[in-house]
Amino acid sequence: MFRQLTSRLQAYRHQRNDIRQLQLMDDRELADIGVVRGDIARAVRFGRR
Repeated sequence: MFRQLTSRLQAYRHQRNDIRQLQLMDDRELADIGVVRGDIARAVRFGRR
């Protein structure tokens, strides 16, 4: 149980860091990788679609 909680917390921290990194990119860089600014969180959590 503790291991599962730790794993989920670590995954959440990685997602937050990834979102933060993408938010630092400008719109042109995001367009190059196929992500629009409004979809950053969704793209990190569920992948691009």
